[in-house]
Amino acid sequence: MSSTTYEGFTAEERAAMKDHALDQKRALRRTSAAEKAAEAARDVIAKIAEMEASDRILAERVHEVVTTSAPELAPKLWYGMPAYALDGKIVCFFQSAEKFKARYATLGFSDRAALDDGTLWPTTFALTKMTPEAEARISALVEQAVS
Repeated sequence: MSSTTYEGFTAEERAAMKDHALDQKRALRRTSAAEKAAEAARDVIAKIAEMEASDRILAERVHEVVTTSAPELAPKLWYGMPAYALDGKIVCFFQSAEKFKARYATLGFSDRAALDDGTLWPTTFALTKMTPEAEARISALVEQAVS
């Protein structure tokens, strides 16, 4: 009988946790709600700008589609990745492929998103290329998520 040994978090997971801690510290230093919202949005834009070209292009379009489709969602960093919150709670998020050494970027939705459809529904979507169809699907999902 073989046993498995827990080997700890991957380097990517540890980096994401450190990013999350830094995000939280930055948020605590801001004073007014307006300042917090403006800084958080700038942080998201800056994080997107740092991404590799393929992820950056996708993240920029996701950001545009999300903020246009659901302006009530506030951009903020979540584990070092762009995310969008309603009343301070994450509704959806983008994960770059490069950061997590994955085959594709993903667009995910938290349990706060109103995507319920029977007893089983997707909450994370692979994103390899931004097409008009993909943009329309993301827009519809985001609108549904905040409904």
